[in-house]
Amino acid sequence: MGDEVPLRRIATGKALTITYLWLGTRVLLLLMVLDILPVFHSVSWDVVGVYNAWHQTLKTGTLPVGDVTWQYPPAAALVIWAPGMLPFDYFNAFLVIVVAFDALTMAALVRAPAVADGHTRAGAWVWLFGVPLLGPVVYARFDLIVAAIAVSGLLQLSASPLRYGVTLGIGAGLKLWPAVALLGAPPGRATVRALAGAAAGAGVSTLLVLLAFRGSGLDFITAQRGRGVEVESVWALGFHVARWFGWPGMVSYNYGSMEMLGPYAEGVARLSLAATLAGLSWLLYWRGRAETWTAATPVDAAMAAILLFVVTSRVISPQYMVWLVGLAAACLAVRGTSQRPVAALVLAATAATMLEFPLLFDAVQASTPLGVAILALRNGLLLAAAAVSCRRLWRATVPRPAPA
Repeated sequence: MGDEVPLRRIATGKALTITYLWLGTRVLLLLMVLDILPVFHSVSWDVVGVYNAWHQTLKTGTLPVGDVTWQYPPAAALVIWAPGMLPFDYFNAFLVIVVAFDALTMAALVRAPAVADGHTRAGAWVWLFGVPLLGPVVYARFDLIVAAIAVSGLLQLSASPLRYGVTLGIGAGLKLWPAVALLGAPPGRATVRALAGAAAGAGVSTLLVLLAFRGSGLDFITAQRGRGVEVESVWALGFHVARWFGWPGMVSYNYGSMEMLGPYAEGVARLSLAATLAGLSWLLYWRGRAETWTAATPVDAAMAAILLFVVTSRVISPQYMVWLVGLAAACLAVRGTSQRPVAALVLAATAATMLEFPLLFDAVQASTPLGVAILALRNGLLLAAAAVSCRRLWRATVPRPAPA
């Protein structure tokens, strides 16, 4: 009993330290995103302009199906609709919601060791410092909400595979990527329950939106199909260098982002889709070969899966990094994770992304040596993270062949 009191005091002290640091860093983020502390170019346009315009369309009872920039599953309308329910202007109401999800995720990660055995508070430190590493853009997009839902689902796996599946299914209804995290579901009955829960979570949230609003909920698939090579993606690096040697293409706004338009761009976009399919094939092959499953395997697999998706995608928007920060936090919340070096690489890539956007985004679009260098650094860190993640996941789960 005598030893328990000091340990409890230490744990309480750490929790208070994390709380005060969270408050300090988030106030700084809010000052930047509100342009009170103008360190970066304003990043509020997506919320003030694009999201608010979608909200006005939703108020008429119709999904924004005629807008090619609407590239999300139907349930994403719930996130766009929600700020209108609060007694603030749209931008400030959106910030209230995002900060609330940030705080709930911070609290869940701090409480993780008390809720489940084998968990640690290391994930809380990753979320604490990883989110502000992305700069003000992290509060000016709704990706943090999706990342928070995915982290919540991953933390619930040890208690209930069904709740894990339902939560990730709801996340997939907002943006598709949490569905990929299901590839790490433990084999056997747990997988069946997780998939059933995911189908229920995605299905119910989508059905609610389709019943509440007019319009086809599948138009986002067509909009995604038309996207090209986004200027910040891994695949764009070759075009940036080619511009130095006379490539006649250009960077232009297309399908909601700045893309490389010109000769060979369409072919490279198709190649990226083939690479994504190859990554998915490897993940399925890994799952078939894996024999050693621990509490960390599902979160480690989710990390590897989303990294493969990001580096092979023809689009890498800055806010994608909050997905990876959330997954890194979920990994380090489990004591036996194999992804500690990966988390360090993800945090470094997140810091490089803050330099690339919005600070040096004009240089990136112009393909200047500085812009290409920072983009190559960020994408190189992501490629290294993906390679290390897959290698460590394989070594931790697939038995080595016995020597002859």
